[in-house]
Amino acid sequence: MNLDRIEFTAWMERIMERLDILMELIGRTNQHTAVDGEELLDNQDILQMLKISARSLQRYRSLGRLPYYTISGKIYYKLSDIHQFVRESFTAPVPQKKPANDK
Repeated sequence: MNLDRIEFTAWMERIMERLDILMELIGRTNQHTAVDGEELLDNQDILQMLKISARSLQRYRSLGRLPYYTISGKIYYKLSDIHQFVRESFTAPVPQKKPANDK
């Protein structure tokens, strides 16, 4: 099957238009919700960010360690609350004492 240059160019233009439409749709769905200038993240965002399981995230909510907000039945977290949670969960390494050299 041979395509001439004009037909090939037309096909490529149609493909590029469709890719542009898809990129626009993807860009719209990846936008995070914001309230009062504060970025809100959903469960999936937090699971990926913290690399934890859904059960661990549920446990942190249940224990009150991670504040959350429900909007239209969906759970959201403020980005600043996530940063605070990470800071509070971080433990500095305990320096190990070197054993005394007995001579």
